[in-house]
Amino acid sequence: MEEIVTELEMTAAGQLNPAPAVDGVTLAATGPGPHIRDLHVRIGTPYRWPSATRSEADWAAWLAEPGRRYRLVEYRGETAGAADFEPQDGGDVEITTFGLLPEFVGKGLGGYALTLVVADAWTLPGARRVWLHTSSLDHPNALPNYLRRGFRSFSRPA
Repeated sequence: MEEIVTELEMTAAGQLNPAPAVDGVTLAATGPGPHIRDLHVRIGTPYRWPSATRSEADWAAWLAEPGRRYRLVEYRGETAGAADFEPQDGGDVEITTFGLLPEFVGKGLGGYALTLVVADAWTLPGARRVWLHTSSLDHPNALPNYLRRGFRSFSRPA
């Protein structure tokens, strides 16, 4: 299957269409470390995320990025997923990772977890645009979830 990458954006915090709250889903700040790599591997392997197979050197560079913010998606005290985002020039904030661990997929957590991540990204000082990309190799509900939350496509290669 040929991979199709879709880039999506919000240009105002008010464009976020929150999913209904899910009792027990929270977002917790964390720092870089081996747990981030482990989460990327567990979340991304089924979808062939490049981060799931990064080299040691690439992981060291990823984790050393000083502006990147790391978040754990938690469900009733357990780590259920991960997200990270990075401020960029001009007020852009890129959500560089968002996903749930396989054992939490299909339990109705993704929409509210994404709501929390996007709302958190908008709190960065000077944020004027929040963007991300998804792939046709990602979970089939990924793109529909992003669109339901208010993201709009701004680029889709032919």
